Order: sequence, then C-alpha cells, then structure tokens
Amino acid sequence: MKAALAGPGGELLHQARRATGRDRGPEAVVAGILDFAAELRALGADRFGEPAVAAGVAVPGIIDQEHGTAVYAANLGWRDVPLRALLGDRLGGIPVALGHDVRTGGLAEGRIGAGRGADRFLFVPLGTGIAGAIGVEGRVESGAHGFAGEIGHVVVRPGGIPCPCGQRGCLERFASASAVSQAWAEACGDPAADAADCAEAVESGDARALAVWQDAVDALADGLVTALTLLDPRVLIIGGGLAEAGETLFSPLRDAVRRRVTFQKLPEIVPAALGDTAGCLGAGLMAWDLLGTGPHGSETVGPEPVGPAPTAPDRAGTDPAGATTGAAGTTTTTATSPEVTT
Repeated sequence: MKAALAGPGGELLHQARRATGRDRGPEAVVAGILDFAAELRALGADRFGEPAVAAGVAVPGIIDQEHGTAVYAANLGWRDVPLRALLGDRLGGIPVALGHDVRTGGLAEGRIGAGRGADRFLFVPLGTGIAGAIGVEGRVESGAHGFAGEIGHVVVRPGGIPCPCGQRGCLERFASASAVSQAWAEACGDPAADAADCAEAVESGDARALAVWQDAVDALADGLVTALTLLDPRVLIIGGGLAEAGETLFSPLRDAVRRRVTFQKLPEIVPAALGDTAGCLGAGLMAWDLLGTGPHGSETVGPEPVGPAPTAPDRAGTDPAGATTGAAGTTTTTATSPEVTT
C-alpha cells in the first residue's frame, strides 16, 4: 500500500508504504487501509497543526463511485466493501472520494503530469494487464457502468490466446509486461526471464528478443489505433513497467502507430511522468476537488469525487489509492497499496 500527504498544488509532503496484507484475507486489507489512513491523518495534524479535512482513496477492481463502494477486486478478494463510509467514520466524518486506481492515476497524469494542458488525453499503463483512463476537458470518463477505458480487452488477434475475461486475443495477452515476460521466457528458455530482460536483449540486438518485442509493439499499436480512432486524443500517455524501457519501446511504437493511421490525427505519444506516485497524487487531487480548492478549482479529473456516504462497489484494477488532509492552508494526502490519502 502507498500513502501520502499532499498539498493543494499536488506536491507530496509525506510518503509511506506498507504491505497490503492480502494473505490474511480481505478483512485484514480493509483494516490495514483504515489504520494507515488514520495514522497519516494523525501525522498530518502533528506536523501541520490541523487534521485533514478531506480524503481520497483509489482501489483496484470494480467500484460504485456514486455510493462509495468497492464492489469487487480479484487480487484483494473483497466484495461490496462500503469503503467511503468506513473511511469517513474512521477519519472523523470528513468527506472521502473513492476512485478506480487506473483512472485516479490518469487524473494525476492529466492534471499535473505528462498530459498537463491537454484537453483530451488517453493514459495507458502497461503492467500485469493493460487498462486506460480517458481524459476529457479536465476530468476522466468512467463510463455509464464504470468500465470506460478497458483497452486491454480490445481484441487485436481474433481467435488468439484465451483471456480470463472470456474472450480470445485481447490486447493485454500480447502487449502487457506480463505477456512480454512470458513470451521472452519461452523464447530464451529461462523461466525466470522477464520483460526487463527482454528489453535489455533487444538493446543488445538479440534476434529472438527483437521478434518478441516487435510482436508486442505491433499488438499494442493495433489496440492504440483503435482507441485513437474512437477517442481522438491529443496526447497518448504510456506508463507502467513496460514503459520503463524508454525509447526501446517508444521509438518502435511511434513508428508502428504512424504506419497504421490513415485519416486519423496522430497524437503525441509520451511516457508517463509521475511513476508510481500517480495514484497517491490522484487521490489527493480527488480529495481537494471535494473542497473545490484543487489545482483546477472545482474541476474534476479522474473518477468524479463523491462526499461521505454509506455503501457501494467498484471494479478490479491495481492498488487502492490515497486520502488527502488539509491543515493551515495545506492539504495532506495519504495513499496505500490500496492507496489511501489523507
């Protein structure tokens, strides 16, 4: 879990991490989030002289933003957790914003990161899977049912590798960091080899690595061109572990996308700027939005923030995010792996 105290301009004033504790079950994970948030709020009060006045939390999986419920997260094992209400109670009744982890990270990248100043952007982190955050005019679109941006389940290779979602040939089965790791491990005969090893081999000119890498780049380009045809983003932000390969990824990817576009306007393709702090920063921004005092005033980027309320659910993704607290004109943000910002 990642947690942070954040200022009104998105600056991180304090950061902390701890284990999620998911091996002890979903109840332990929820208890850990609540404890972490309370500790961060106390730290903020001690350090800045006033407790937090709002909090933001971002979690993986399916969420019900309107009711503040973490509906389901496969990797955490929870269902229908009224996380917003629980955090509000634990933090003294302050308003709490609940968001989806990828969209919350996209909120931060769009507002204060690589997409800053862009009216429309698409944020795509390439990790264990592939997801997306659609930025439109200062907010991130969640969709009618909370599933907007699931680019990892766009079919790019019909009839291809089965995906746990029930389809075959989904983008994330070919272009995620885990997919590249698996393909390279099979190609080089080393079960421990991963995507970072493949990138190193590409840089050294290994023909097997080049073939694995190009297959992933081509699949990713196919998925991205579908997305940009539908969404027409001004900026395409690529993040996650695979993006750490730098130009080893971006140079062939830009070429592959350029070859595929016809009438579409080619967006700027850039690496994410905030790294693994994006979730904490986004959680803090959501909390500031509840107060109408964030970097963009009352503008919303990312999952629309909601005030304290009882139960509700979300959808699976990555780690939960943070809670933001304000003291003497400074807001403190806390985030954990379910990330919690206070």
